[in-house]
Amino acid sequence: MGKAKSAINIDDLRTLAKARLPRMVFDYIDGGSEDEVTLRRQVDRYTDYELQWNSLVDISKIDTSATVFGERSPLPFFISPTAASRLFHPKEGELAVARAAQKVGIAYSASTLASQKLDAIAAAAPDVPKIIQIYVWKDRGIVKELMARAKAAGFTGCVLTVDTIVAGARERDPRNRFTVPPKLNSKTISQALAKPGYLLDMFTSPTIGPVNFEGLDTGGQGIMNVINDLFDRTMTWKDAEWMANEWDGPFAIKGVATKEDAVRAVDHGASAVWVSNHGGRQIDTSVPVIDLLPEIRAVLSPKTELIADGGVRRGSHILKLIARGATSVAIGRAYLYGLAAGGEEGVDRAIRILKDDVERGLGLLGVPRIADLDGTLLRLRS
Repeated sequence: MGKAKSAINIDDLRTLAKARLPRMVFDYIDGGSEDEVTLRRQVDRYTDYELQWNSLVDISKIDTSATVFGERSPLPFFISPTAASRLFHPKEGELAVARAAQKVGIAYSASTLASQKLDAIAAAAPDVPKIIQIYVWKDRGIVKELMARAKAAGFTGCVLTVDTIVAGARERDPRNRFTVPPKLNSKTISQALAKPGYLLDMFTSPTIGPVNFEGLDTGGQGIMNVINDLFDRTMTWKDAEWMANEWDGPFAIKGVATKEDAVRAVDHGASAVWVSNHGGRQIDTSVPVIDLLPEIRAVLSPKTELIADGGVRRGSHILKLIARGATSVAIGRAYLYGLAAGGEEGVDRAIRILKDDVERGLGLLGVPRIADLDGTLLRLRS
């Protein structure tokens, strides 16, 4: 049995990931922007919402199904897009995650900056909803071509990320002199040599980079410089509407933080509003997502999906987000810790931990159907 299989919770997978990865790579997963207040607070905030429960309810059958990008999902959570997953598992990266999603039937989201080809990702998860995540590049032709290739590969949903026009100040990375793809220098060589297993995987695997943009001249820049130099700072709601029309299918706008922008998202073609603070990696001291959900849910039609993410480490976090108004929840670091800890087996374990947590939590709450979960069983601790 691999170590990842013995993990009891997501924090166990984080510990295993930290033991496996060079510090610079672990910090890239684990870190946030500036003082990392949002990074810490979004996890801690879940504890402020305390639970009540219904007694003497028949819980012999638990229904955890939810709607994700217009399709029925057996679980209320799915795989959030994360850039360059081969950084954390050089051999397979996104493919290991996609196969894990396929096993349980949950949606997989591929990042614009994925380190595996879209058609290979699609082949690894042929039977689940697949979502392509995009940004607005200065060259609109790049966006149009990526969407066309994603559709040809079988992707049925699209998500536009709008909170990353400017790269956040992720201070761990320059402190570690870390770039994507990684480069060995006087600072990183000692960290890499301390993790020989990871180093061997790196040297025996293809170079990590944004492989869905072969031929794109990034000048050898890391991801943060690509964001600052190649993403379009003139982007407006008209651009979002153009992209929604270009995609012509389930379309989410990710990184929404106000009820006014939620309404604008729908008015400009979004079928789903995705409330996110980018894992605490963009603007620091932002409001925890769980606090934003009710006011945003209140201005949306019941038919509009409301997706949430941020700091999810327990199934109870997923349940609390849904009770506060989310239709479904996207997970990021939780599965990346699993990927780094044990590849596909580690992602399997992360998903299983959260799945079991959700099922157990519904039973303990006396709410057999997750669709019936609402804020009446939550109390905000004074």
